[in-house]
Amino acid sequence: MHTHDDASAHTGSPAPENTATIDSPVGPTHARPAASDAIDPRNRSVIILLLISAFVVILNETILSVALPPIMDDLDLAETTAQWLTTGFMLTMAVVIPTTGFLMGRFSTRQVFGIAMTTFTIGTLICAVSPAFLPLLLGRIVQASGTAIMMPLLMTTVMNLVPPSKHGMVMGNISIVISVAPALGPTISGLILSFAPWRALFLLVLPFALIALAFGLRRIENVNEATSQPVDLLSVLLSGVGFGTLVYGLTGISGGGHGGSGAADAASGGAPTAAIVCLVVGVISLALFGWRQVLLQRVERALLDLRTFATRNFSVAVALMVVMMGSMFGVVVLLPIFLQRVLELTTLQVGLMMLPGGLAMGLLAPFVGRLFDKVGPRPLLVPGLVSVVIGIGIMSRVPDQAWLIVVGHVIMSLGLAFVFTPLMTTAMGSLPRRLYPHGSAIVGTVQQVAGAAGAALMVSIMARISSGTVAAGGDHLEGISDGTSVAFTISAVLGLVTVAIALFIRRNPADAGDAPVVAGDASSGSDEVAPEGGAGPASGMPGPEDHDITDRSVVD
Repeated sequence: MHTHDDASAHTGSPAPENTATIDSPVGPTHARPAASDAIDPRNRSVIILLLISAFVVILNETILSVALPPIMDDLDLAETTAQWLTTGFMLTMAVVIPTTGFLMGRFSTRQVFGIAMTTFTIGTLICAVSPAFLPLLLGRIVQASGTAIMMPLLMTTVMNLVPPSKHGMVMGNISIVISVAPALGPTISGLILSFAPWRALFLLVLPFALIALAFGLRRIENVNEATSQPVDLLSVLLSGVGFGTLVYGLTGISGGGHGGSGAADAASGGAPTAAIVCLVVGVISLALFGWRQVLLQRVERALLDLRTFATRNFSVAVALMVVMMGSMFGVVVLLPIFLQRVLELTTLQVGLMMLPGGLAMGLLAPFVGRLFDKVGPRPLLVPGLVSVVIGIGIMSRVPDQAWLIVVGHVIMSLGLAFVFTPLMTTAMGSLPRRLYPHGSAIVGTVQQVAGAAGAALMVSIMARISSGTVAAGGDHLEGISDGTSVAFTISAVLGLVTVAIALFIRRNPADAGDAPVVAGDASSGSDEVAPEGGAGPASGMPGPEDHDITDRSVVD
């Protein structure tokens, strides 16, 4: 598949010589109009608005991380009850994200944005005025529903609007949002909680959400028009039950958020019965869900199109993402526990310690994006993942000196800066444009499920080692330190597995996806299914020459 101009796209005549594809040899035929690589001003404004909105919703994810103790004191909650404010958020994300592929095909870009930000804003308002735990939990669930839609919408829109040669650069900007917002969350939360009650956290986010919603509804132009595709209710049911119970069960293995005694269960050598039952139900439901999608794909009605996995690079990238997210989330969950319990640091101190790594990752992201456009994924992924392993290895020694933890965290964060952008861009860029919504939904779901699995595994390991240390005569803090060290060491070993997987990632052809569309030109962004034999560049579906897009070998 090659990039066509308007004439060749509709007449089938070959493109002029000066519109050679990006991977053509350097020479006279490689020159082409600058406009072909430029991002349209309307597209740029849409992307900026989506980035700002995504920053607001992702900031909300981590802003509550250091606020649980004040909430527990104010609402008189046990720790296992308060943990539902994070577990419920994660469960909701896992349930809603698989439906985003359908939403982005069923509704226009502006409508999906309106649904996401309105839902998030309502949830934030509920949290800000909640007098008790149940309304607060409801608000978090509503917030998560909006957040789950926003990130796939952002990635899909960017891949549609940006020329392939600029994918890395723009995905680098997205990485700033993904890395800096979570890094700022605990720091901002610690500052606010030092002089204001916990409800002020939501009151801070609320006006930014309202402004983003107002400007977005006014300025965002459609990338695609709504279609009449009906929703398959059985797929929605199987998806919700499957992903929801799977995440619940994975989280429950360590007793987190279910009212279980994680340490006790770990010490006795068993996981909570409810968690095991949920895991079994989740696996069976997801197997039925996958079978249902294969059937619906034949009539283009799949809720989550699994043909994305027929693309080799996408499958390898998702496999790498599973291992990496599992390893990283274990560190993210356990590190604050170690710093607060063993080193006895305040929440504000912990937030400030996490800030340098997050800022370093954000500042490096645009550079990595531009470098990716030049050299491809593998030269960035391999050294980046090695740096992640080294950083986690330093932290696995759990030194008493806090500055060594900061050094290890910064090295890990710098490595992640070389991983996020190449990984997401390679995964999405390997797909034809009609599969972008489904690809972004799969990536988001994988992140949630792998993160839950990694956190559950590492917390369970930490609890088991800690119980063994206490049983051998050590104190509780020594047990936490020993358990954290073992868990981090296992995370580093998993990191080495990601380095091996990264060797199988290859550079996508420059024309793996269709040509970018222009915001507001809905016809060029339509993903309607063309009549049999009528697919082609103008329809957004692959034409006859593109049917082997998932089977072609890709260049290094």
